Amino acid sequence: MTKSSVFVLLAALSAGGTCFSQAVKAPADSRQEMALAPLGADSASAVAAHPSPYNLPGVQYPRIEADARVTFQFKAPTAQKVQVALVTSGSNSLNPLPYDMVKGDDGVWTYTTREPQGPGYHNYWMIVDGAVVLDPGTNAFIGYSHMCNGFEIPEPGVTYYDLKDVPHGNVLIKNYFAKSINSWRRIFVYTPPDYGKNANSRYPVLYLQHGGGEDERVWIEMGRTNLILDNLLAEGKVKPMIVVMETSYLPGAGAPGRAPAPAPAPGAPAAFRGFGGPGGGPYGRLMVNDLIPWVDGNFRTLTDRNNRAMAGLSMGGMQTAAVTMANLDKFSHIGLFSGGASMGFGPGGPGKPVPGAAPTPAPFDVKTVYNGAMADPAEFNRKVKVLFMSFGSEPPLENPEGLKRHQEQLIAAGIKNSYVYISPGTSHEWQTWRRSLYVFAPLLFR
Repeated sequence: MTKSSVFVLLAALSAGGTCFSQAVKAPADSRQEMALAPLGADSASAVAAHPSPYNLPGVQYPRIEADARVTFQFKAPTAQKVQVALVTSGSNSLNPLPYDMVKGDDGVWTYTTREPQGPGYHNYWMIVDGAVVLDPGTNAFIGYSHMCNGFEIPEPGVTYYDLKDVPHGNVLIKNYFAKSINSWRRIFVYTPPDYGKNANSRYPVLYLQHGGGEDERVWIEMGRTNLILDNLLAEGKVKPMIVVMETSYLPGAGAPGRAPAPAPAPGAPAAFRGFGGPGGGPYGRLMVNDLIPWVDGNFRTLTDRNNRAMAGLSMGGMQTAAVTMANLDKFSHIGLFSGGASMGFGPGGPGKPVPGAAPTPAPFDVKTVYNGAMADPAEFNRKVKVLFMSFGSEPPLENPEGLKRHQEQLIAAGIKNSYVYISPGTSHEWQTWRRSLYVFAPLLFR
């Protein structure tokens, strides 16, 4: 294949040819299609009704029905009103809605969603007489800045994030002391299956950030990062790597339970809200001064820029853009999943559907975009091997058409290493980000 200035990612969902991503339009003389291997797909088949995999042993509800609707039950004999709050398919993922449950003679309240739910992980919680409570029969996960319950809708034929009979890496929970903020920090670290066997081997590192209202747990618990990488490694599609997952929040403004982070200064890029400033803001300084040195000192890492990547979802994508663009001497691979691309929104602003015919944004100035990181395109191309950007195809929180146009602007400005992936049929949700990681990981450290 010839060298080009744009990469179009096509990933087949199944042997039958279902497309797992959508082609990105680009100038004909620079277009290159990169055919990625199928997504570990088996023959698609109907899935029988079953309890959610996150239920405690023997607990039958939530139950995933054969048509992908979900039935919830909650026992509260003396309650006057019980609701289940969840994001239904096609709604705004930042605004879960409460649905009234019906009380039975046995004091058990029941609700079945009206519509089938999309594949992947979904948060939910109960509201009992106005109080938010957890469903005691299922596991709890963090989301929306509080603990939630969750359920999983299987995607027929798709197995790339399933637990399989392949070699498995380890997920370690570590604590380190960050001198720059005088505080202990907790991180989750994935090491590949052969890490403990090859004592002389060193590994590249991916720093992977969560979204707003979440923390360092979610890329393992909901994102299934370890299983995705285990399966890709077993198929020979990725290089073995260490993955470090840290909380994006620092003590002070913007942390859970604290006052909101201040708005950026006038004229600052909206994509960098809360993370701007010299060095990528406070978190960027924490990474450079504390986290990266600690990881390099306690794991067998390859410590040069070419073997260090950073990626994140939503708010974590914004943070990734801010940190990496301010520290290109430290990072060579960048992944922005549903956030961080300096492109803005279509008519109506954030949270509004962006029509395919939306007007092209005003040409950006390559000297100032991403806080000036691309002012010298040739130097940026030399340093950054992969600039990966992704969105789901569905509104209201995703902007795929704007992202495609943004890539065209990058091409016109001389940036030669951008990748765009559009997840079909998904919005601002975990299925978009699982898919994004699956497509992004094989591009790393080649």
